[in-house]
Amino acid sequence: MSSPVHAGNGKRVLLAEPRGYCAGVDRAVETVERALEKHGAPVYVRKEIVHNRHVVETLSERGAVFVDETDEVPEGALVVFSAHGVSPAVRDAADQRQLRTIDATCPLVTKVHQEAKRFARDDYDILLIGHEGHEEVEGTAGEAPDHVHLVDGPDAVGGVTVRDESKVIWLSQTTLSVDETMQTVERLRERFPLLQDPPSDDICYATQNRQGAVKAMAPECDLVIVVGSRNSSNSVRLVEVALGAGADTAYLVDYAREIRPEWLDGVRTVGVTSGASVPEVLVRGVVDLLAEHGFADVQPVTTANETLVFALPRELRASRT
Repeated sequence: MSSPVHAGNGKRVLLAEPRGYCAGVDRAVETVERALEKHGAPVYVRKEIVHNRHVVETLSERGAVFVDETDEVPEGALVVFSAHGVSPAVRDAADQRQLRTIDATCPLVTKVHQEAKRFARDDYDILLIGHEGHEEVEGTAGEAPDHVHLVDGPDAVGGVTVRDESKVIWLSQTTLSVDETMQTVERLRERFPLLQDPPSDDICYATQNRQGAVKAMAPECDLVIVVGSRNSSNSVRLVEVALGAGADTAYLVDYAREIRPEWLDGVRTVGVTSGASVPEVLVRGVVDLLAEHGFADVQPVTTANETLVFALPRELRASRT
């Protein structure tokens, strides 16, 4: 990347593109908004629709009610399943309570679910690379609980056992670091030389693109600020990627007000990006605050252009006239 001309004071912001909302998050948030418009409040949502504090609080103010499990939803009410996906057991529990459901699962997560079901039918051991307790992992593992083994990073590889080393395949949580996932795969392949790759890349295009933009700008950055929530896996990964790619320091913030003035001491170049569940208004808040501290020169670092859009769940699509 060529060094752009600095502003007079030498302070600049490198703004990663792409950043923020991915197609799956956009679809999930709009699903709740449309459900509220169509059905009125309350609309129940199982878990956080996406892992972002601001989004959840904003939708709550509009009448969305976030619950941990379907048994908290009144019988017969409307519940939206979050972008992270759910297991068949959750769907069954909703059916038993006669809940009306709208599924906002990201289509890329649904693809991983289909792969898990397919390889379970073929009696493979499925090594699911992901973080224990993450909603997406629970949903995917729930599709084939007798076949899925969770592998939570490279250090967990030693504890994996399989029935038949010739019938082993790996899948992954969509929001992981590309590099860490491949480290885990390499370790797994050392143990299981016949390990098969999934038929398509599980790590989501948006995760890869956001990490790619951070890698491009991090070597020039004294500081990288990632806008995102602490329970957002892909946002947390962006901090790790920034540090691994050469940024001196990197912090995760939900809001501009969390930025401490001392972080900016002696800093000339600040990189700014945001996780895939972060609305752009929060990034603008960070850029405005940095401008107040003399970082008025904002330069985009573009590594990919995203055009993918997912259709809304069919229950919410506008009927053709």
